[in-house]
Amino acid sequence: MAENEALDIVVLAGGISHERDISLRTGRRVADGLNSRGHRVSLRDPDATLLAALGEERPDVVWPALHGASGEDGALRALLELIGVPFVGSKTDAARLAWSKPTAKTIAAREGVDTPAWVTLPKDTFRELGAGSVLETVLSGLGLPLVVKPSQGGSAQGVTIVTSPDELPRAMVDAYTYSEVALIERKIDGVEVSVAVVDTGDGPDALPAVEIEPVDGAYTFDARYNAGETRFFVPARLDPSVAADVARAAVTVHKALGLRHLSRIDLIVDAAGTPWFLEANVLPGLTETSIMPQAVAAAGRDAGELYAALALAAIAEG
Repeated sequence: MAENEALDIVVLAGGISHERDISLRTGRRVADGLNSRGHRVSLRDPDATLLAALGEERPDVVWPALHGASGEDGALRALLELIGVPFVGSKTDAARLAWSKPTAKTIAAREGVDTPAWVTLPKDTFRELGAGSVLETVLSGLGLPLVVKPSQGGSAQGVTIVTSPDELPRAMVDAYTYSEVALIERKIDGVEVSVAVVDTGDGPDALPAVEIEPVDGAYTFDARYNAGETRFFVPARLDPSVAADVARAAVTVHKALGLRHLSRIDLIVDAAGTPWFLEANVLPGLTETSIMPQAVAAAGRDAGELYAALALAAIAEG
């Protein structure tokens, strides 16, 4: 398919996850970018008629912009594969690996990428072994401070930084609000960075790292999506050699998980310049306050042109 040929593209946005509003904002931005390149774009909220409509209409490509489980856990992608519609983003198996934060950390560690020490705790563990005993063991083994988060999900929902023992029980409750399994990891002090990785067919390329500095100290849901709540530095204020290490770590994780087209890899760089992998996102936010658009601009690339190139790559790969 020629690069200048207009495509019929369906952008899926909305859904029923906790991140519905963010998904709608991402979807509109993607649609605007693709429209700016002359493509025919329809923005669609998934419902019971979606699969039949896609099977009948046969768009050239689908762009899932569904944050949360509905678009990132692999289920929707598996159905798109079954009906044979090309789509932008990672395939089913890779999405499942990245969606599980403990699984992604395990794979990253096997590839030699540092990741904070952690433990995963299903709700059932508390019932079997007793909450007091379990949390005492966690504190003894991992120490403080800790970060508690749902083992699945995004946008920092259900994430708590724990600095004292009495904060841990409540943090567990918050994490379990969003997932049946909580991930508890040792908090690494340092510079928080996020790296967008893109691949339009020539292999994965790390865009300039974005440094994240929340005004109130924590990169919460509000800090992510409300303008003025976070200061961003693009490229990140890192020594060139450290920036290169960060980029290599991000690409290593992207490839190890089998991700495709685009991803966002979140890391912490400690005082020694070591990047520590935190999590991978198969659908980076593309809202007006999101990280990836800032990285695209810092790389001197046009967002609409990049989105169109990713759509063409999806069609070429099928």
